[in-house]
Amino acid sequence: MQYQDILFDAGNGVATITINRPEKRNAVRPLTYEELTHAMHRAADDPEIGVVVLTGAGDKAFCSGGDVSDQSRRTPDVGRTHMRRLFALSSVMRMMDKPILAKIRGYCVGGGNEIHLFCDMSFASERAIFGQTGPRVGSIPIWGACQLLTRYVGERKAREMVFGCRQYTAQQAADMGLINFVCKDGDLDGLVDEWCQEILNKSPQSIRIAKLALNAGSDQEFYPSYFPTSALLATIYGNEENSEGTRAFLEKRKPDFRVFRRKGL
Repeated sequence: MQYQDILFDAGNGVATITINRPEKRNAVRPLTYEELTHAMHRAADDPEIGVVVLTGAGDKAFCSGGDVSDQSRRTPDVGRTHMRRLFALSSVMRMMDKPILAKIRGYCVGGGNEIHLFCDMSFASERAIFGQTGPRVGSIPIWGACQLLTRYVGERKAREMVFGCRQYTAQQAADMGLINFVCKDGDLDGLVDEWCQEILNKSPQSIRIAKLALNAGSDQEFYPSYFPTSALLATIYGNEENSEGTRAFLEKRKPDFRVFRRKGL
């Protein structure tokens, strides 16, 4: 498969997958999800690979979430296809028997924040920014944020992040348990490399079984929630309220959601 939206590099036991859309702050579109899924399978199937590093091109963003220009064209039918695409990527990331390390610079928001939740460990530059964006643009972060965030930061903080769509510094993210390490930008590559070697020096079968065991509990929460809520989310794509959120983002204005609030109930 020839990649357009990502880069793939492998050597010395490590596969590095880079979201390569810096002009879009590494926002992901359908092709990006498909290429990421293919690259993850490629790394999973390579016996020479023991660790995967997922990162974003440039220093502006790890991933700024879904490409809103794509979201603005979605209908319920297209949305259902999109939900299957998300599930394919998260499934291979969770089921891969090798650790995935997120190396984060810049914005890690919206779907980008959810992507790093599916990684096994997360390392961030001190200039990284985290947060959810769904309700701000008329969408819902049902692909991990509404399930896995509660595991990492607790249910109260998860509700704050999802409802408020606020942004958090890398240090705040580390303090709340959202990421493992925060460091100076110039030290990030070295820190991730160090951890790759730490993992490669361990028993691969032990790592493989440990990852499956560590995922078992949260898998019980993620999958039963994802299927019904993803089907529900698909039904709202393209409706008036959803469209107001995407239009406002593309027009660089605040959305007016108050007109959709039901009264007199």
